[in-house]
Amino acid sequence: MNLDVDPARAARQLLRDRGAETLDHPGGTLLAHLERVRHLLARWNARPALQLAGLCHAFYGTDGFAPVLLAPDQRSRLEAVIGSEAESIVYIYASCDRQATYPVLTDRAMRFRDRFTSRSYTSTLEQRKDFAELTAANELDIACIDSDFRERWGADLLELFTRLRPLLSPSAWQDCKAVLDSGLRPRLG
Repeated sequence: MNLDVDPARAARQLLRDRGAETLDHPGGTLLAHLERVRHLLARWNARPALQLAGLCHAFYGTDGFAPVLLAPDQRSRLEAVIGSEAESIVYIYASCDRQATYPVLTDRAMRFRDRFTSRSYTSTLEQRKDFAELTAANELDIACIDSDFRERWGADLLELFTRLRPLLSPSAWQDCKAVLDSGLRPRLG
């Protein structure tokens, strides 16, 4: 990572170069969603690497979002832009096999299943916290933008984040409750 270049600015340029401004996503484009996720993480006082990961979390696609901006075998390209810590968070988020991982995420000895390799490994507490926080920011952004999504998935998401509460920051948990429990559409950004 070049220390003379702002990594967020460089990441935005790479996102534009890879078509994120033209991909449809609830609330406009994928790039707009990624910016909102980063902003929400900043509001929750997430460290800079997690904020960068929020901006870049969809580069390799996700278990719930198929478009791929960079193939997972091109991780070094993203790492050169945002650094190894942020890129590692992006990879963990993108590679998560949600069906296998969500039910056991709070277990100390949980096995994180990588959907790209089908391998499982034990994750650290910090990795699980980063994953939970990024997941909350991602899902809350969509829930605030799309009332149909919130109606369909809000109760399930509230149940998930209630289980993940030990991994979430107090600010993230407060917003989860505000958005998903009350049925209101608070302005998170």
